[in-house]
Amino acid sequence: MGIDGESSTNPSSISVCNASVQEEQTLGRLQEELYNAETSVCLLKATLAEQMEKKVKVQNEMQSLQKRINKEGALTGIQKLVPLLESLKAMERQEFDCKSHCETKHSEVQEEITELEMILSSEIHHYSTDFDYPLQLSLERLNLAKSELAAKLRAILMLKWQLDAVPSQTELIQYERRFSELYRQIQEKLRKTRKYYATYNTLLEIKELMLKETSLLNSISSQFKDAITSTSGRTKLIDSMEGIVKGTQQKLDKVQLGLQAEQKVCDALKEKYALAVAEQRQCYSLLRAFQEECAKNEKLQREISS
Repeated sequence: MGIDGESSTNPSSISVCNASVQEEQTLGRLQEELYNAETSVCLLKATLAEQMEKKVKVQNEMQSLQKRINKEGALTGIQKLVPLLESLKAMERQEFDCKSHCETKHSEVQEEITELEMILSSEIHHYSTDFDYPLQLSLERLNLAKSELAAKLRAILMLKWQLDAVPSQTELIQYERRFSELYRQIQEKLRKTRKYYATYNTLLEIKELMLKETSLLNSISSQFKDAITSTSGRTKLIDSMEGIVKGTQQKLDKVQLGLQAEQKVCDALKEKYALAVAEQRQCYSLLRAFQEECAKNEKLQREISS
């Protein structure tokens, strides 16, 4: 738009347009003069042809008269022949005058045509030289405008591709649903994995306790007979049993502390679960309202476009 505005107000372009208009007017005037000259030549040629026909007619009459003279006699033939000869001479003079006039007119017209062609060629050369520079400027501006238009088109296509890459509302909703499903699946797998690890650790502790218990029972069974026969042996056995009871009590206290910690974690998880359920219900209600608003928006857009 800016280039067209500059070219429309350029003085060189205005002068070129005026020169082209003057050239067209001069060319039309020259063509009109050429047409008039050609018309005059055609009229002269028609007049010459008419005189030639009259000449041929007179010659035929003279021949017929010559024949009649030979038949009727010389005197009457001569009397009829004299005016015919005079008219023939007059026609010959008219023919000569007509030919000379036609030749003169033809030469003048030919000179005028040559002169007009020279003037026309010189003016065309002059106007062509005047046209070259503005034409070159116009071509440069046109090429610049084409390059700018191509750059803008590339930018528009890039923006269009970026807009096409942006997901729509329906796709976003589908992605959200899919992510929610994947999150639930991952959380379920994590819960099962933790449960399996907890079960494994519990069984491992039970195994260790059973092994210790078996070892203790074997030790008591092997040392009971020797320890029960002496006072020092009984005292040592009782001390050993008290130590075992204290160790077992410490282990039980430790397990109780772990159980209480797990119970606290379980209670906290239950509270979080309740909060998450309430938040999920709120999200579902908001999602339902959002979907209804999206449907209304799409309906309004279809009505506006139609």
